[in-house]
Amino acid sequence: MSGLVFVSIFFALLLVFAIWQYNKLVGLRQLGKNAWSDVDVYLKRRAELIPNLVATVKGYAGYEQATLERVVQARNTAASAGTPAQRASAEGALTQGIAGIFAIAEAYPDLKASESFLELQRNLAASEQSIAEARQYYNAVVRDNNTLIESFPSGVFASIFGFRPMEFFEVETASEREAPSAKV
Repeated sequence: MSGLVFVSIFFALLLVFAIWQYNKLVGLRQLGKNAWSDVDVYLKRRAELIPNLVATVKGYAGYEQATLERVVQARNTAASAGTPAQRASAEGALTQGIAGIFAIAEAYPDLKASESFLELQRNLAASEQSIAEARQYYNAVVRDNNTLIESFPSGVFASIFGFRPMEFFEVETASEREAPSAKV
């Protein structure tokens, strides 16, 4: 009879451990979804500033049309990107486009002094900071999730329950790692 008790206790402990692992995996998956949603909110906020930035610069530097069109195209591409990897790539192109607009502004003293342009710079700088913080948190959640999924014995339960690693939100090149300069 003691062997049956031992086996029963073993399976009860295994069941409790499986439930604990499952709940931990679900919690990390939900944190990941929430963190991605936060990143998305800040990226959309920045994207909403782009038309105003383009319109302001166009008023001063109308013949810089190609640069402005590239920024609008990059914004549209970023808005339609699906996965975190695709979004990171598209957002990197958008960041480079914004940097191009700020480079244009350097050649136009009246534009640099414009209160609307300065306000857009401040808003973009705040958005970039919020994006960086949200991306850092999202990537930390992804790291924790992926570590749990790849570790033993939690990886066994993750496989049984169908949990998959999440994608990091990473930039592709060193130049994309730097936020556009929005000096105010």
